[in-house]
Amino acid sequence: MSLVVNKGLAERLEISEIDTLSSRLTEMQKIDGNPMKVEIQKFGNATAFTVKNIPGPSFNTVKGLKEGDEKQIDKIIDFYKQKDIPVRFELTPAHTSPDLLTHLSETGFYHNDFHTTLYASLSNEAVTSYKLNEQKISICKLKRNDFDTFAEIYTKGFKMPAFLKSGIAQNNEILYNIKNWTFYLASYENEPAGIGVSFIKDRIVTLAAAATLPAFRNKGIQSALINHRINEAILQNCDLVVGQAKFGSVSQNNMERAGMSIAYTKAIWVEK
Repeated sequence: MSLVVNKGLAERLEISEIDTLSSRLTEMQKIDGNPMKVEIQKFGNATAFTVKNIPGPSFNTVKGLKEGDEKQIDKIIDFYKQKDIPVRFELTPAHTSPDLLTHLSETGFYHNDFHTTLYASLSNEAVTSYKLNEQKISICKLKRNDFDTFAEIYTKGFKMPAFLKSGIAQNNEILYNIKNWTFYLASYENEPAGIGVSFIKDRIVTLAAAATLPAFRNKGIQSALINHRINEAILQNCDLVVGQAKFGSVSQNNMERAGMSIAYTKAIWVEK
């Protein structure tokens, strides 16, 4: 039977997302000298993540803010201002309140965007009936010496500058021997075509990252990677799969085709 979304499940989904980012950034922070300038700090229920030398919202964001955390907001703003990093709050509908939203608005923030969180129970037959039907696609675990290939696919898949490749390779390779993390390489007719990443904790598998080379899009690469990671998680006794995607995106559609449902859309709040 599929799980229905209630506040308890929503909290479990949000915690899994916080755990995934915390694990990644903690390993980055351990690199000698902390060259990326990673810092993670708790404020009430909220976790504030900063990576000064990797600009953008992926690693510089606040997760877990809840009703009752109004007194923490000024502290969070000061934390980011000291680092000259814009403040970004990710709010789930299960844990907000009129008081919290009003306080954010009065402090100078506004609702700027949405982001989708998806989930599925791994007892759902629609999910567990995985079979790789496309014979041209093969998927294997990434080898340690394949992180240059990983970074190449990642940068081209997300249209990122080529000079970022070495940093992306390093920041992912540090996770290779962490038991929670698994990296997958998808090939199409024996040519590297896509990558997918899983993070497993507390019987939850998080679909942590995925990318496909532009030349191999619309061939089922991402759908195959989603289903493969889900199947591998079932073999490890996971009972829940979680993923995030831009609302209405191809990634969201692929997760839905794999049997995942929308749990909620997060509200993204930024400073005016």
